[in-house]
Amino acid sequence: MKVLHVVGARPNFMKAAPIMREMARYPSEFSQLLVHTGQHYDSRMSQVFFNELGLPIPDVNLEVGSGSQAWQTAQVMLRFEPVVSDYRPNWVFVFGDVNSTLACSLVCSKLGISIAHIEAGLRSFDRTMPEEINRMLTDQIADLLFTPSQDAHQNLLREGIPAAKIHFVGNVMIDTLERLLPEANARYPALQTQFGLDKYILVTLHRPSNVDDPETLREFTTALQEISSDILVLFPVHPRTMQRISEFGLDTSKSSVKYLQPFGYLDFLALQSHATLVLTDSGGVQEETTYLNIPCLTARENTERPITISLGTNRLVKRKSTAIVQAIHDRLSEGIGQHQIPLLWDGRSAQRIIGVMQKVG
Repeated sequence: MKVLHVVGARPNFMKAAPIMREMARYPSEFSQLLVHTGQHYDSRMSQVFFNELGLPIPDVNLEVGSGSQAWQTAQVMLRFEPVVSDYRPNWVFVFGDVNSTLACSLVCSKLGISIAHIEAGLRSFDRTMPEEINRMLTDQIADLLFTPSQDAHQNLLREGIPAAKIHFVGNVMIDTLERLLPEANARYPALQTQFGLDKYILVTLHRPSNVDDPETLREFTTALQEISSDILVLFPVHPRTMQRISEFGLDTSKSSVKYLQPFGYLDFLALQSHATLVLTDSGGVQEETTYLNIPCLTARENTERPITISLGTNRLVKRKSTAIVQAIHDRLSEGIGQHQIPLLWDGRSAQRIIGVMQKVG
């Protein structure tokens, strides 16, 4: 079976790695090709993750880079079509909800190439989110849909996807986390010494709705500055966010918040697993903190991962400085409380996915 894997952005890498690793155990059954669309092209957001996750060097890099939603999606389609036409895979694996996911799925659908969608069925029910449109459309044209949680499974059934196409396999990102957590934790003492760590808050912000509006971004920097008088704040800044901070003239040079360069997967996982609290707008971090039993505040109006709230350690927080400060104080005073790891978040999702593919033939 010829399988082509498409990755475009950082979250895709953590999902593709365990699947490629598991497929490689059956060389007589699977031939694999890895295509990087170049949607995340900064080496701090891309190359370091390939190295640390043990992903092979991509066979093809489309080198699309950044641009508007329409431009980026169109460029991926134009550059991907000749690749898939030449390789003629039996299956194309797409991951998550980034522009590359939808773009490559559309190309395959037009060419009659079967599509497997990893992390299918997640819904925020907010169509103003570009990722929600990517998720919904990809699920409608995919031939196999692998869901990470039971709510995602039910979403697809409700939308009329035939049950035979849907497979509840658990969260493949947790496969990567579980495999690399010991190596990540071995790095923590050096990070602890470097930053003088005891109790601290770890922050990640990158979504356009949070960082592209100067007033919203100022709400975050104001809140973080206030909180940093009580507890250390580590903020590894996404390149997009750093660009906006500069464009909007937000002076962070005298801030007591530690504004840092992005970390690789292992260092970030080490910091995440020892954090007192995480403030984020990332989908993957919501999942990782739930598995790690770390309190999480998600600065969004909604989440496509409600299981991290109903079972896990996550809560939503409004994007106002007063709300953020109050929510952080509340979480710090409350402690972790009770939580559960969702069903099948056990490090064996890739095995289940490959089991399905072996039956498909």
